[in-house]
Parts: sequence; C-alpha cells; structure tokens
Amino acid sequence: MSIKKAFVSMRKNGNSHPGRLFGDRRWLIPFFTSLLVFLILFSSATFGVFTSSYGVEKVPFDTVSYKRPENSNGYFVESDLKKWFNRSRYSELEPPRLAYLISGTKGDSQRMMRTLQAVYHPRNQYILHLDLEAPPRERLMLGVYVKSDLTFQEVGNVRVMAQSNLVTYKGPTMIACTLQAIAIMLRESLEWDWFINLSASDYPLVTQDDLLHVFSNLSRNLNFIEHTRLTGWKMNSRAKPIAIDPGLYLSKKSDLSLTTQRRSLPTSFKLFTGSAWIMLTRSFLEYCIMGWENLPRTILMYYTNFVSSPEGYFHTVICNTEEFQDTAIGHDLHYIAWDNPPRQHPLSLTMKDFDKMVKSNAPFARKFARDDPVLDKIDKEILNRTSRFAPGAWCIGSSGNGSDPCSVRGNYSQFRPGPGAERLQELLQSLLSEDFRKKQCS
Repeated sequence: MSIKKAFVSMRKNGNSHPGRLFGDRRWLIPFFTSLLVFLILFSSATFGVFTSSYGVEKVPFDTVSYKRPENSNGYFVESDLKKWFNRSRYSELEPPRLAYLISGTKGDSQRMMRTLQAVYHPRNQYILHLDLEAPPRERLMLGVYVKSDLTFQEVGNVRVMAQSNLVTYKGPTMIACTLQAIAIMLRESLEWDWFINLSASDYPLVTQDDLLHVFSNLSRNLNFIEHTRLTGWKMNSRAKPIAIDPGLYLSKKSDLSLTTQRRSLPTSFKLFTGSAWIMLTRSFLEYCIMGWENLPRTILMYYTNFVSSPEGYFHTVICNTEEFQDTAIGHDLHYIAWDNPPRQHPLSLTMKDFDKMVKSNAPFARKFARDDPVLDKIDKEILNRTSRFAPGAWCIGSSGNGSDPCSVRGNYSQFRPGPGAERLQELLQSLLSEDFRKKQCS
C-alpha cells in the first residue's frame, strides 16, 4: 500500500470513528515516560549532572568560557608544529654542515663524480640523482662506484637515489625531484644547516674548508636565493600559459606542452622569479615539506602548470611567508655568463672566463662542458686538488710519492681556509649590507 493511500484510509477511519483516535489514552504513559528520560539524558550531557565512571567530576557548563583567550595557540595543531620547527638543533657553536644534491642525466655520471669529489667534506651530506633518461647500466655503475669508495663507506655521507625520476628542466618534475632529495635528507640526517643544489655542469671556486669556515660566522637563518618580482614579458610568457610537463606521465623526456588557454594571475599570493640554483636553510625547507600552513602546497600545485617552475617555486614561497621573507638574500652564489640579451641557457665557461670567475668571489660557477681544460686549471690553482678530493684540514695523510693525503682523516671540525675564504667573505659583506638587503622580496 502506498503512503498516499494509507494516509487517505487513516483520514477516512478517523472521520467515521470520531474520538477513537484520541479517545484511547493508553499511549500517553509511554510517551511522557520517554520524554522524561530524554530530558534527563539531555540535561546530563549538557549541564554535567552526572559524574564520569572514573569518578572525575565534569566541569559545569556555566564555568566554561567560549571567549578566545589571549594565547589560544595551544588549542590548535599548527602551534605544535611551529614549536617542532623551532626546536633547538645541535649547538650552533659547532661549525655548520651542508647538504648537497648533485643531479645529472644521460652521460653525466663521470661529471657528477668529479663535482662530488671537488665539493666533498666528511662533515657534509650528499645525494646523487641520475635521472631516468640515463640507461640502467650507467645508474648501476654510479651506485657501484659510491659503494666501493672506502672513504664514502667509512663516513657514510654519500647516497645515490635508487628511484630515478624523469626530469624536465623547465617543468615541475625538477622541483619534485629536489623536494624528494630534501625529504630524504631530513629523514636520514638531523645535522645539516643549508641545502645546496648543483648539476653535473657546476663546479666549485672555493674549497669546502673555505666555505665552511666563512659560514661558521654567519647566521644560520639566511637563505641565498636570487629573486625578483615576476613582471613584464616573463609574466605573460610564464605565468599566463598553462604548461603540461610530459615527464609527469611519460617514460621518455620531451619538452613542455602548452595549451591554447590562458589563465589569470593569482590574487592570494605574489609571484617571484629568479635562479634555479639555491642555498636554503633547513628550517625553511622543513616548512616547504611539512609546513603548518597550506601555502607551500598551494603554490606547488600552482607551479605544476607553470613554465620554468624551478625558477619560481621556492622564490614565491619564501617571499609570501612573513616568517622567512626577511631571510632571503638575493644571490645564487654562482658565477654564470649570459648572452646579451640573455637566452634560455647560459654560456659555457672556458679558459677566457677564468679571471672573471675568480673576481666574482662566487663559491660556484656554471656551466662547464665535459672535461673542459678550465676545470683542470680550477683544480690546480684554486682547489689545490692533486688527488681525489680537494684537500682540507681533515686530510692528514702524507702527500709524498703521489699519495692521497685524504686517505687518512683527522678532525672534521677543523678548517684550513685559503684565499677563497677571503674572496667569499668579501662577497658576503656586500650581500649583507643594508643597501643590498633593502631589495629583499621587493
């Protein structure tokens, strides 16, 4: 029987027997009994009439204030995360430690090893990533080389990423790979202060003793990231097109694809751009990976469809976060030569660029062609490298008869700075000047 028919039948029966429906008062007793039980239970839940089964008296309702206290951070999970981020690290009286990501593609394994040896120091942490375009044999050989090196075995600070990612330089796959390396560093080692990303075509212009000595006297809250507001032609050609990185869903590398649609600019955050080469603090990168706000993830999703996202993601996050924007120093610590007007890629450095590199006071330079003679000149005249590693105070072995002085290791916390430290100190003095810092995130 349908509901409609039942209702009509009830109405008819009600009309034919007036008074029967409401004349039968047997339903009143269970109704009022149920109502009384409901009122008692509701009162106990609301006003705390009963005590708990554990004998702990409930707080009366009229003593609970819903007015927000002056310091209500303790009520929210974000406040606990902030405390976790601000927890004390190991003593800043100790010299700093650096975390390096060195990345390459097909045919870059030997260049990556050369760069690794030139920047190696036992205090630091290193991750190598050879992307998916490299054949499995090359990736296997890179892993075997690292495993068979006695120094790397004993110190245990060099890792090769087993999961190779397909990386498109201008797409979000490069950002994804960098964030993965940072996450591994955060999981594997608690003791590092700055993260530096290098490619196989980068090379140092100072020793690690020079670098660690100078940064020992520097605030560990400073982030070195070249940045500027995104305006002009870059705004139209990078922010407004919708780009798709095939590296997200294909197994072979290809360039970005652009759709015919255009998008409007974001209104909840400002866009910044700059160099893809960075030296960022651990605290800022913890915020990017596990931050208490959703901003880093929102911006990451936005840059998924951005042209040249590695030149904008970290820059936009840091300059839109009040806690970190004053820590951004607008320099990538690299010497890079460009065409005039600049093209997509920088010029390859050669012997004719040697003096300019040194005078720049930068600790790194790029890009170098494979086995270019200028690299040998840097090894000999700047790094004093005669064997595997650029020597430092930690190398206490004999160098006679062509022996490797770094085969015997001393105190990792002692440094022997040279002329490179003086050049780097001069650069940092200019970067930390009041006039230069006025340009931060502006």
